[in-house]
Amino acid sequence: MRLRIIYGCPSSIRKGLITIEKLKKAGEKLFNLYFGIGVVAMGLLAVLVVFAVIARYFFSHSWKELAEFNTTLFAFTTFWGMGINVIKNEHVMIDILYDGVKPAIKRWLAVLNYVIVMIVDLVFTWQGFKYVAVAGKQISQGMEIPMKYMYGIMPVCGIICALCIAVKIVEFITADVSYFEPKNKALTKDEAAA
Repeated sequence: MRLRIIYGCPSSIRKGLITIEKLKKAGEKLFNLYFGIGVVAMGLLAVLVVFAVIARYFFSHSWKELAEFNTTLFAFTTFWGMGINVIKNEHVMIDILYDGVKPAIKRWLAVLNYVIVMIVDLVFTWQGFKYVAVAGKQISQGMEIPMKYMYGIMPVCGIICALCIAVKIVEFITADVSYFEPKNKALTKDEAAA
């Protein structure tokens, strides 16, 4: 059915549809890479924390470098996950009132919400750059590297999150109105039994 629609369209529209499909596939691959980096960082953090705890409690060995690296990795996974939560809609949301609004209005409420989130993210990113400029010249006590590499996590992840927010805003604007149907509808006993 879809092929018939595409091949029945004028060539300019058909090329536009193919380009959009290519962009979606490229976006999915880029997100999978982004998500994969987060998964690897979380896995590495888990292994290193378990290693550090075992070394400290069973063998009385502790490394300041490892402790600082674990703290940095924890910060990285936290800030790196901001964009993932935006794209996957995994952020905290109280939607009892939002789900009561008509889907056509929900679209614009979602856009407004994400514009506000974008503003907060851009302020966070700007302040992150300012902080790196001030404190980034110090040398860390554990790994003995400039702190800009550690504090730089904040503005870099803020930029990535801003890109993810922009993608969601475009998605909201271009999505079909059915995208905004209530997703967390409370069921009555009769509906739940069916």
